[in-house]
Amino acid sequence: MIRYALACDAGHEFEGWFGSSSDYDDQSGRGLLSCPVCDSADVRKQIMAPAVAGTKRTRREAPAAPREMMMQALAKVRAHVEENFDYVGDAFASEARAIHEGRSEKRDIYGEASPTEVKKLVEDGVPVAPQPPPPPKPTEIN
Repeated sequence: MIRYALACDAGHEFEGWFGSSSDYDDQSGRGLLSCPVCDSADVRKQIMAPAVAGTKRTRREAPAAPREMMMQALAKVRAHVEENFDYVGDAFASEARAIHEGRSEKRDIYGEASPTEVKKLVEDGVPVAPQPPPPPKPTEIN
């Protein structure tokens, strides 16, 4: 389907839906179009960006908004970390350094560290990454 903004010679503006642009041309050429306000048969398309409906994309479920998609992805990452990594709390910086230097068993960990501790770990080549924030509570959304 395609939607056109239309106008009659009296200046009445309205819209019309057609199966295709050729359907509009056919109906217009045969004098089948008329203004719904004054019944004038002198109808023309107005300048506009036509709206097209019925494409394969619109038949599928509409995609989530980018922010919603990002929040879902971050929630999955956070859940994976919490389910599969060892929580070491505020000992994260010292434990990450010990693992990196081979003084502690190699394993995936997560916990808390100050910005200063994180900066020092990065400077020393210890691989660290921030944990995604927890998803907002429904009462905290807008």
